[in-house]
Amino acid sequence: MSDKNNATPDVVEEPRGVSRRSFLGTGAVTGAVLAGATALGAGTFTRESWAAAAKEAKEAKSKIHVGPGELDEYYGFWSGGHQGEVRVLGVPSMRELMRIPVFNVDSATGWGLTNESKRILGESAKYKNGDCHHPHISMTDGKYDGKYLFINDKANSRIARIRLDIMKCDKILTVPNVQAIHGLRLQKVPYTKYVFANAEFVIPHPNDGHTFDLQDKNSFTMFNAIDAEKMEMAFQVIVDGNLDNSDADYTGQYAASTCYNSEKAYDLGGMMRNERDWVVVFNIPRIEAAIKAGKFITLDGSKVPVVDGRKTDGKDSEFTRYIPVPKNPHGCNTSSDGKYFIANGKLSPTVSMIAIDRLDDLFADRFKDPREVIVAEPELGLGPLHTTFDGRGNAYTTLFIDSQVVKWNMDEAIRAYKGEKVNYIKQKLDVQYQPGHNHASLTETSEADGKWLVVLCKFSKDRFLPTGPLHPENDQLIDISGEEMKLVHDGPAFAEPHDCILARRDQIKTQKIWNRNDPFFAETVALAKKDGINLETDNKVIRDGNKVRVYMTSMAPAYGLTEFTVKQGNEVTVTITNIDQIEDVSHGFVMTNHGVSMEISPQQTSSITFTADKAGLHWYYCSWFCHALHMEMVGRMLVEKA
Repeated sequence: MSDKNNATPDVVEEPRGVSRRSFLGTGAVTGAVLAGATALGAGTFTRESWAAAAKEAKEAKSKIHVGPGELDEYYGFWSGGHQGEVRVLGVPSMRELMRIPVFNVDSATGWGLTNESKRILGESAKYKNGDCHHPHISMTDGKYDGKYLFINDKANSRIARIRLDIMKCDKILTVPNVQAIHGLRLQKVPYTKYVFANAEFVIPHPNDGHTFDLQDKNSFTMFNAIDAEKMEMAFQVIVDGNLDNSDADYTGQYAASTCYNSEKAYDLGGMMRNERDWVVVFNIPRIEAAIKAGKFITLDGSKVPVVDGRKTDGKDSEFTRYIPVPKNPHGCNTSSDGKYFIANGKLSPTVSMIAIDRLDDLFADRFKDPREVIVAEPELGLGPLHTTFDGRGNAYTTLFIDSQVVKWNMDEAIRAYKGEKVNYIKQKLDVQYQPGHNHASLTETSEADGKWLVVLCKFSKDRFLPTGPLHPENDQLIDISGEEMKLVHDGPAFAEPHDCILARRDQIKTQKIWNRNDPFFAETVALAKKDGINLETDNKVIRDGNKVRVYMTSMAPAYGLTEFTVKQGNEVTVTITNIDQIEDVSHGFVMTNHGVSMEISPQQTSSITFTADKAGLHWYYCSWFCHALHMEMVGRMLVEKA
């Protein structure tokens, strides 16, 4: 304690009960307070600043409070990073509502274990890992239609589709001819016809070991378009360099992608050699016309139509244009007013604003220099990675090196680029720490409402209780409804959530219980019909040589069969139909010591196949608490010696 007689009257110690840790740890501070706290050495404020900070913290905290029984205003869908899943959060409460397994194995639901999920995973079921980066919701006329959410798997070059009415993955596609699907965005208008996906890494074609030279003319990567309804490949476009992030315009005509490795190098130094890399713009109607006319090739045994979007002897292809930007750009974001593609500099303190209404002239070769489509390159700070928008003309860019979010005005940035003296930077807010993606509410649609901004920070350092060498990351929620950004919440997140997307709750319509005619388990129903089984009423065992098919119902608190007998070595398929019709009454099926587990929600049919390789008595039980007598919901598998 300092000597009270010598203390400066205007400076006080932290008020009792409020410390830097306890105060900032609430996640309810303003940008001004956070900026001051970040620079703290002695941990002191003036009385006036503490009083103002406490008042603003209380007001900010009240905005994110969602009381018992109340609902959040937004659904948030977070990528699960290398966990391979999608996480569903309520915003602004930031409460986790659900996890949707996609590329991972999940014992709670049986994803990756059940026959239904294995059919969806297809041949890629052999991979037990995934690396999700970019979740995006399907659109109609530039607005979320709430039908699907798409997510990529960088690790195993896959794209998955999630039905939002049941919040389960229903299709997975492995993209051929490429490695590492990274940047993913959707066609916005007139509807999501295509999922646009970037393959990041350059590989030889065919990739059969005949060469490892990335400078070979037959070494390249490709831009990919997937039919969103069929979940089948539509076309691929060969590009110069590599591909990183992507976005699409509001006309349905153009998509754009950043390239950070125009050198086609394989080492860090090589990838930074060129002073400029580029944004490549794709002319979708021209690509479609060429494919319709049969002007395409196929590669490496695949039937997917491929067109060449590379330059030849310095001349542009009809499908692409390459716009030079500062070296190693990263994020590519379309402004919600539909006017600009924003390429984020990463190694440059700038972002490049590409005017979409100039792209027609670019493809008509009316410009001597492709950089004539750039209308501004505002300097924002160190390490700009991603930009999002509030629908009021302002953009918000994450600064990885500075650990900040910067709010800036797009029109004023253009005026400054023309030489006018105007301060386009409106505010910089410290975030904790090293932010990557950010996402404002409805920002990827024409309905951007400028209420909330989520910042996904890569490091958490001192923010939470220590958890050993592996730290959680940190998601932060910022109120952007006013003139100033205000940080109102932060919380730990596991295994690099990477990116997220927000939709109004009225845009997502979910089923309360399963429809018995749902295609999700239609194949299982069809197989049961071949066995003459009525899944809603029958509890039977079908023996077919070494294969045994067990059919049973479940209704709290009992299975339709409490015992069945098989021979050691039999392949056993257990199919269960939950005939409960009450919300929340989900059942589970776990066969002890067999690695068997699955969820069966009301009116759902689920099945799982395993080998009864151990003679003896084996209990099975319900793993989802369903009734006061839940513990008594059990049965026995009797395995006779072979």
